[in-house]
Amino acid sequence: MTEFSELRRAAALSLNEAAALLGISKSSVYRWEHGEVAADGAALARLRRLGEPRLPLGDFRFIDLFAGIGGLRRGFEAIGGRCVFTSEWDRFAERTYRANFRDGPEHLFAGDITKVDPASIPDHDVLLAGFPCQPFSIAGVSKKNALGRAHGFACEAQGTLFFDVARIIQAKRPKVVLLENVRNLLSHDRGNTFRVIRSVLTEELGYRIDHRVIDARSFVPQHRERIFIAAVRDDLGLDAELQTLQIPPVEAGPRLGSILHREDGSEHDPQFLDEDGRVQARYTLSDHLWGYLQAYAEKHRAKGNGFGFGLTGPDDVARTLSARYHKDGSEILVDQGPGRNPRRLTPRECARLMGFERPDGSDFVIPVSDTQAYRQFGNSVVVPVVAAVARHLRPLILRAVAVGEVLDAVAAE
Repeated sequence: MTEFSELRRAAALSLNEAAALLGISKSSVYRWEHGEVAADGAALARLRRLGEPRLPLGDFRFIDLFAGIGGLRRGFEAIGGRCVFTSEWDRFAERTYRANFRDGPEHLFAGDITKVDPASIPDHDVLLAGFPCQPFSIAGVSKKNALGRAHGFACEAQGTLFFDVARIIQAKRPKVVLLENVRNLLSHDRGNTFRVIRSVLTEELGYRIDHRVIDARSFVPQHRERIFIAAVRDDLGLDAELQTLQIPPVEAGPRLGSILHREDGSEHDPQFLDEDGRVQARYTLSDHLWGYLQAYAEKHRAKGNGFGFGLTGPDDVARTLSARYHKDGSEILVDQGPGRNPRRLTPRECARLMGFERPDGSDFVIPVSDTQAYRQFGNSVVVPVVAAVARHLRPLILRAVAVGEVLDAVAAE
């Protein structure tokens, strides 16, 4: 085996990938591989750098945009990433975020992302963004085409929060990007919204992308479908593959009983339980509210509609927890047995339902009112889903950073 072949294999490159990375012809690579001619010394040096052990756990940098209470961050810190910048505009979410993450002076926290200058954002390898899905206005694009005027993401995405993600990507050129949104992003505005996002990422910004809808039911007792869009910078010659991620079957997922308070006196959480270890009475629906929800459901049932409350027991899987849960809790009501009105989940149970802590845990700090906590968990990601995506992407991230270092070295020569 030639030295070139050994270094190429150590760098986990195919012959075609080596040719593209080194900027030489495939025929030259073939001759170097088989020892027909001696390989170029500079090429060997570049392969040697690429194959060296690098990036120990905890040595890639990422930023957390539209951070909420840090669900995406938790998933990527679990694979060793280091968060260097966070942006979240809601002051209550920021309070919860700061209560659960202890950052050093090198970490920067910003509020409204629309007012952030990309130059103030630290360099990073990975950009994470669970951006809100706003309507994309693409009016006028056809007219501009007819007039021969150029337009790009600054035209099509302007006025949406995705534009702010795009301008940061353009300025900072992260190697890997992960976006998260509701499943309806695919069909929103008859597919135009997703078309704009795909076009901006691939054609305007130069990234290769893949996307996948994942149901959190495989990981937590909640039916919650979200789309993940992974992107890797095109010049790195790598592909962002989400389709190969192995997801456990939803049928084998946990049930609601796994996240409910035990209420047998063995659990102590004075924030949400009384002295006897039972859920505090304030979470049980009043007669008035329970009567209203039943009447509302019956009215729509008579009309053949499916609107109504979601009454659940320990063997069930819950509906999707929403940010409006604080209003009446109707989508997930816990059955407390005959003669008792159902109750809402406590914020602690919501933290478990979203995977911010173990099914029987109580270590996630909830420093805000119940109303704000319900909003925060309802707007968040399911942490075990993000963790699974992060574990799947980790080899890509490490490879992208390593290849990026080689390209930077080549450019500097």
